[in-house]
Amino acid sequence: MRFPTESRPAGSAILYLLSLASISLAAEADKTTTSTACTASSTSGAFFDLRPDIALKLNPDGSKPAHSNGAPTVDYHAKGYDYGSNFTLNICSAVVEPVDDVIGLEESKWQNVSAYYTSKGDVYSLGLQSGALISRGKELVLQYTGGSPCRKSTKKSSDLKGRSTIHGGASYRGSDYGRDGDTPSATPTSAAKASKETDEPKRRKSATIFFSCDRDAGAGTAQVSFIATDPDECSYVFKVKSQHACAGVEPHKPGSVGPGSVFLIIFAIAVLVYLLGGIFYQRTVAHARGWKQLPNYHLWASVWSFISDFFVIATSSCARFLPNRRGYHYVSGSPSGRGRSNRDDENRLIDQYDEEWED
Repeated sequence: MRFPTESRPAGSAILYLLSLASISLAAEADKTTTSTACTASSTSGAFFDLRPDIALKLNPDGSKPAHSNGAPTVDYHAKGYDYGSNFTLNICSAVVEPVDDVIGLEESKWQNVSAYYTSKGDVYSLGLQSGALISRGKELVLQYTGGSPCRKSTKKSSDLKGRSTIHGGASYRGSDYGRDGDTPSATPTSAAKASKETDEPKRRKSATIFFSCDRDAGAGTAQVSFIATDPDECSYVFKVKSQHACAGVEPHKPGSVGPGSVFLIIFAIAVLVYLLGGIFYQRTVAHARGWKQLPNYHLWASVWSFISDFFVIATSSCARFLPNRRGYHYVSGSPSGRGRSNRDDENRLIDQYDEEWED
């Protein structure tokens, strides 16, 4: 979106918005912890990982990289609409398709271009690759800097234009000007201003990318949209909707303490404090000795007794299913003669009862 130079209020608002975004990037850098490129962890515990959105370059044989995991293999494109040019960019990495003859950049930096556009056959870079994400609530911000040089400020040119108009319509001329047909000579002041403008560092194009969460289950790759640029065409703003920009939980890192380990440490400390504090109290205040020094000794003793009784009941119930306990058995199974005589007496008594019953 190209803004006209005559629209001062709108241009000032855009400049203020872009400057505020740049200042807030530096101000909130300490509020975001970024351990890996293209990832960010906010102080609230939310974790963002945009590495699946990085477009990867295919292998020389045309196959996808082994670590692609469904990542795109082509650059992202955004329509410029009334800007007059379309944009090509990548997320947290250089563009997949290499660019040549980038305006205002050294050849060694062409391979690091992460965003660019083409105008009248010339390639203009919008910044070099960067993986430094900054989280702001539910959104992420990524900024590319160090692109092609910006054009001269429209404010200076408009001031110079107005200044020349005033002097052209003036009714008198100063001592620095000759007659009407003479060419005005440059004064030391104007020469100093020209040298000062020459010594000023060049402003370079930059791109600020805002990421928003897209929870649409059917959404594929991320969607990039061009938002605006400032009147000097120096700062460009893009918005990316991606499902990977939604807040998640940071995965456990090897060597770090996880939630389970933290719980076990807290539990161990609580048990240690309970035992040491209880023993100290029972020994010094209650004057207990032996096992009774343990805190809540009677409670734990009753629990142990219950566990022991339950174990005895369980084992005695299961003993009935053992093979050597099956079938009939005698009350008196002694192999001695006394045992056999007892069995004979029992049989005679049973026969006697049967005869009496028949009579």
